[in-house]
Amino acid sequence: MQSVTVRLEHCYGISSLNHTFSFVEKHQNVVYAPNGVMKSSLALTFKDLSDGVASSDRIHKDRETKRLITDEAGNELAPESVFVVEPYNESFRSNRMSTLLANARLRERYDAVRREIDDKKDALIATLRSISGLKEGVEQALATDVTRDPKEFFTALRRLKPEADEGAYATLSDLRYASIFTAKVAEQLKSATFISDIENYMAVYDRLVTRSTFFRKGAFNHNNATDVAKSLKANGFFKADHSVYVNNKDVRQEVKTEQDLERVIQEEKEEIIGDAELKAQFERIDKLLTKNVDMKDFRVYLADNEKLIPELANPDRLRQRLWVSYLSTCSDVMNDTLSTYDRGREEMEAIVEEAREEATRWAEVLDEFNGRFSVPFLVTMENQHDVILRADAPSIRFRFKGHDGTEVPVDEIDLIRVLSNGEKRALYLLNIIFEVIARREEALETLFVFDDIADSFDYKNKYAIVEYLRDITETPFFYQIILTHNYDFYRTVSSRLDLKRSNKFHTLRNDQGVHIREEKYQNNPFNYWKEKLPEGTHDDFLLAMIPFVRNIAEFSGQEAIEAALTKYLHVQAGSSDLTVAELESLFKQVITFKTQFTLPNGNLRVFDLLFSRSEAACALAEEQIELETKIVLAMAIRLRAETYMIAKINDQQFVDSIRSNQTFRLLQKLEQLGTIEPAILKCLKQVNLMTPENIHINSFMYEPILDMSNHHLKKLFEKVSSLEP
Repeated sequence: MQSVTVRLEHCYGISSLNHTFSFVEKHQNVVYAPNGVMKSSLALTFKDLSDGVASSDRIHKDRETKRLITDEAGNELAPESVFVVEPYNESFRSNRMSTLLANARLRERYDAVRREIDDKKDALIATLRSISGLKEGVEQALATDVTRDPKEFFTALRRLKPEADEGAYATLSDLRYASIFTAKVAEQLKSATFISDIENYMAVYDRLVTRSTFFRKGAFNHNNATDVAKSLKANGFFKADHSVYVNNKDVRQEVKTEQDLERVIQEEKEEIIGDAELKAQFERIDKLLTKNVDMKDFRVYLADNEKLIPELANPDRLRQRLWVSYLSTCSDVMNDTLSTYDRGREEMEAIVEEAREEATRWAEVLDEFNGRFSVPFLVTMENQHDVILRADAPSIRFRFKGHDGTEVPVDEIDLIRVLSNGEKRALYLLNIIFEVIARREEALETLFVFDDIADSFDYKNKYAIVEYLRDITETPFFYQIILTHNYDFYRTVSSRLDLKRSNKFHTLRNDQGVHIREEKYQNNPFNYWKEKLPEGTHDDFLLAMIPFVRNIAEFSGQEAIEAALTKYLHVQAGSSDLTVAELESLFKQVITFKTQFTLPNGNLRVFDLLFSRSEAACALAEEQIELETKIVLAMAIRLRAETYMIAKINDQQFVDSIRSNQTFRLLQKLEQLGTIEPAILKCLKQVNLMTPENIHINSFMYEPILDMSNHHLKKLFEKVSSLEP
């Protein structure tokens, strides 16, 4: 990727933007954008692209949105090739985390073994689903019924295997699990009263069966007799003139027809079930079976499957017996699944052991995070074995570090509640780091768009982020667009990443749209002004250096020079008569220049020069206004406002008594007089708000003036200049 061209219209407040980011010299571009200009809107537009959704303008919804983001060949960027890092997203979790389990060779072996096991298991579950009548949840139901743990499917199979191989409870295999253990029926089966009634019913039933000369408890009950009758009938036994002998009430009796056999069985059943005690017990159960539709359906199912009744006394045992009976009908499939699992488990344990012996990317990332970021917690991974063996999701754990050196485990939810905003963002960035490394492992060419990721961070952690950004630059197929409204972070990134002029940008918004342009001052602007000043052709440099040199004089204890330079920043006695030559002399007493020089127009009054340069600035296009011009405008605005207020107050003794914060003191006095018009008062308050930080400027903090809109400065100067006392 050599470049990315962005062409936007009406995207989240960006009326128009057309810019090409080059990645030829460097794979990074950093963009400084004052709040409200376009930073978040541009990031959101890239996020739409990565999510594969259309962009829009949330305010002017009737305007047609256009979004075209292409590479140097004119091809639109693919969604998967763009990743936007938001300032903070607590819920973000990288879906590529699992790719960092171990090296690719181990992952491939693990995946192959797991697929073979899953294929066998899926075939067995499909068979069990058909037999049991359960549409879903077969694996979890079987595991829970046997082990109480829905994840222990293979453990459950192993426990049931001996009985299934023997064909135990085969007579129950035609019972459908889904018809018995519906939600309402399963709940009823938990009732001690219901189970007690069933047990009492069975006690009476067993007693009567024991007395019977036709049936034998545990060997031949009424269900068995019915099955025999059905089988003989289905196979034409009596039609072939065969007969059977039955022992009925101690009398050996020959039965020659189907009707006679059914009559003998029915008479014996009626004698048993017709017992008054048993009948009463049955009626109590019967009432419970008419409560709702599920119970009524269950009653019908019981009537058709009487052999189920004695099993209901122990529902948990019944569940397990049903699974045994089902598995006995497909024991070959079960045994094939278990043998495949056993072989695979040995292979997976070998993989786990090998993975433990090498430093995984997980461990590297966590160690690096814990070492780089200054946060009150440690991050560890505690389920590496389960991640590889069972394909569980990777899980991180936290230990909170107390001021006394103690460490205690803490849940992520509780941890987030006690962290500062910056510390929360550090935790969020951990997930971003996983995403970055995973993309590197996959060799996925990616454009990363970082949206103010250093916001709310202290300086130590801010530099840790810069180090990560520098790490990303080492990957040849990674590219970055770094957006920020923090000028200090902008300068730090530019320096640490050794960015070129073609990769550092400032933004400007006007009526035509948003413009991204190269930063004029690639290093400290004050050094540049100092070097150019002796040429005598840079009046704005001369004027813009006044507050900077004044601060140097203040810092170095040159009180007389500090006081003299203050006269150029405020309307004081004699200020309006100060000349360029006098200013030059003061500069030379504070700063050492490389060359000897004398500025032209030494007799020109500085205030006259300042106002003429400000008027010229108002005629410039906004994109032509640089840092020095902004400072000139801010100074001129302040002086115009003070001139007006001093004239309105008309109290020279009061003005001469002011020792500090002159603009504020004048405004305060003017408000106390109560003679100022509201519109003018509002204008003067704007001056007081906008100019102090912009004039008291130094090489480390000139962000406020950069954030100031060129348009607003021009309009405010024109408005203040029009005031008449």
